Amino acid sequence: MKIVDIVATAFRNAFRSRLRTSLTVLAIFIGAFTLSLTNGLGTGINQYIDDTVASVGVDDVMTVTKTNEDEPADGGPAEYDPNQIEADGPPGTTTSALTDDDIETIAGIDGVLSVQPAKSVLADYVQYDDGTKYQLSISQFVPGMKVELASGEQVDLDAGDPQLVLPESYLEPLELGSAADAVGQTVVLAVTDATGEQVTTEATVVGVAEPGVITMGGAIPNDVLTEELYDLQTNGAPESETTRYAQASVSFDVDAGEEEAAALKDRLADAGYTGSTLEDQLGTITAVIDAIVLVLNGFAVIALVAAGIGIVNTLFMAVQERTREVGLMKAMGLSSARVFSLFSIEAVVIGLVGSALGVLAAIGVGQLVGSVSGDLLTDLPGLTLIAFEPVTVVAVVLGVMAIAFLAGTLPALRAARQDPISSLRYE
Repeated sequence: MKIVDIVATAFRNAFRSRLRTSLTVLAIFIGAFTLSLTNGLGTGINQYIDDTVASVGVDDVMTVTKTNEDEPADGGPAEYDPNQIEADGPPGTTTSALTDDDIETIAGIDGVLSVQPAKSVLADYVQYDDGTKYQLSISQFVPGMKVELASGEQVDLDAGDPQLVLPESYLEPLELGSAADAVGQTVVLAVTDATGEQVTTEATVVGVAEPGVITMGGAIPNDVLTEELYDLQTNGAPESETTRYAQASVSFDVDAGEEEAAALKDRLADAGYTGSTLEDQLGTITAVIDAIVLVLNGFAVIALVAAGIGIVNTLFMAVQERTREVGLMKAMGLSSARVFSLFSIEAVVIGLVGSALGVLAAIGVGQLVGSVSGDLLTDLPGLTLIAFEPVTVVAVVLGVMAIAFLAGTLPALRAARQDPISSLRYE
């Protein structure tokens, strides 16, 4: 009997007992469906995080602050330090200020490709066409970062004119119209300088940022606008006040690997600085998601183990029912290896049918959930709650087929070892 004949026979024999096989396929279906759905959920959420994470930072940029060695270990109040400066974080969060000397020191550390101090700008308001004035925060922008846009484009850091990306929530209050209408408009930004005088400057809106889970929360300026606002804000301040920074962005070679990134953190720590990468800042979020998906996958695996037991039972009964048939095939010259292949392929067929149906059902449910959740997740544009990657789908099907093959091994071995004479006498 040729391989093609064995495969064809296995397909026919797999559904001889339709009820028994159908129940086994149902068990596999449940496991494959659950596994595909949970993987799709994890993929969808992680893809959304990957797409929006660029609004927080980039892989090859490390945020560096000065290490505060005087911070109380018991969490109590710290002594006053004139070198403290307000830092990003909850209100009242402070850090030791970086100076130009610190920036120069950091630039000289091995592994640092470039360093850019973060110049904090506190805008008083934004105004369009002599309309109502609204408070506005200015976010620090790092080269390589991207913001999810409703319209327009990212700011050009090398442009010679002031540009900014405006949050979508400002369109209606400022009466800018739609996101597309806002692009190209000129807005007025105001800051208060060191003398207490309020001064203004203009900037062109080049893009409108969509809201998301991970957002910078403010307008995104290009370098020219940041410098202009910072110079206006520090006008009249002592030189010592104009060269104090809460943090700096350090570029490094991300392709050098995790060990080199860790070594760079150690070298920064030895110099009195603390470095944190994007992975450090967001690792907890992705770890929680992956842990939830892992737990859900555990339930799917339990279902597949139960389905595997069902395959063992189904094929053991099939071997018993076809004992004389197996004896006849072996008496006619069919080798034990061919008999083993026949029953193993039956198990694989059952696994293929169950897993394929489970994956298709999961994809269908994913599309249904996506269409229904669209209205519920309007504040999270770009989020596909359940997403499927072809590689993952194929891996689930092949994985279930492998489990089915292993489950069918014992019954197949039993059939292959049968003595043809005894089998022919079997009643």
